[in-house]
Amino acid sequence: MMKTKISFILLIFLSLAFKADKPAYVLYNQKGKEIKYSKMLKKLRKADIVFFGELHNNPIAHWLQLELTQDLYKEKKEMVLGAEMFESDNQLIINEFLSGLISKKKFEAEMRLWPNYKTDYRPLMEFAKENELPFIATNIPRRYASAVYKGGFEAIDKFSDEAKKYIAPLPILYDEQVPCYKNMLELSAQMGGHANENFPKSQASKDATMAYFILKNLSDNQVFIHYNGSYHSDNFEGIVWHIKKARPELNIQTISTVMQAQLDSLESDAKGTANFIICVPETMTSTH
Repeated sequence: MMKTKISFILLIFLSLAFKADKPAYVLYNQKGKEIKYSKMLKKLRKADIVFFGELHNNPIAHWLQLELTQDLYKEKKEMVLGAEMFESDNQLIINEFLSGLISKKKFEAEMRLWPNYKTDYRPLMEFAKENELPFIATNIPRRYASAVYKGGFEAIDKFSDEAKKYIAPLPILYDEQVPCYKNMLELSAQMGGHANENFPKSQASKDATMAYFILKNLSDNQVFIHYNGSYHSDNFEGIVWHIKKARPELNIQTISTVMQAQLDSLESDAKGTANFIICVPETMTSTH
């Protein structure tokens, strides 16, 4: 009897201790209702494209990217990975690395890698290599995005046909009233920036190019997981807007990452930004 009582008290203590733990993240759905990871995974299994919107220096987002990729692969072997962090003219180097033709050292020396590649994106690239999955460099080469920023879409016409292979087909679809583009100039002005009218056009050249290479490498019965900054897919705009214009029938699911002081509820401005929202404490450490 005494042993049973002690066990019961210990169970209560452990339960209270677990509830007092600080969660590293809380997952919410589009309406702001807390949901389980397993429920999100179940819905993502049916998607054609999954956009994982990250905060570039957030370790929880990067950890969940790898976890989600691994879990989806267990359910659906036909997968393609792709990322904003790799530019389309580097696809050959990626293919050579994935096929074992060049070493990791040579690969990393010749790619234009982000500073946090080794901690945050290398695990995804190596997962693709280990499981013989394609990994698509979707982003426009930065020199062309810079050209758009300086001279508008017309600047792309000055480049060769060879160069244009790494960019979405011209003319690039653009609507200045799409909120993510309209807000860019307003936010820049509020922060003391000096962005010109080509600033959102440069962003659109990135979104359109990423959408183009995603669709180019998407096949039936596959799921394409794309890793990008949240701003490129939040509110179902950016890349998602371009894809829906081209292929409205596709099942697209989006994930966003936000940071809050408290995790007990999702703040109103985060609701509706994505199908699933990862809410992380503001005090979370960063990867760079």
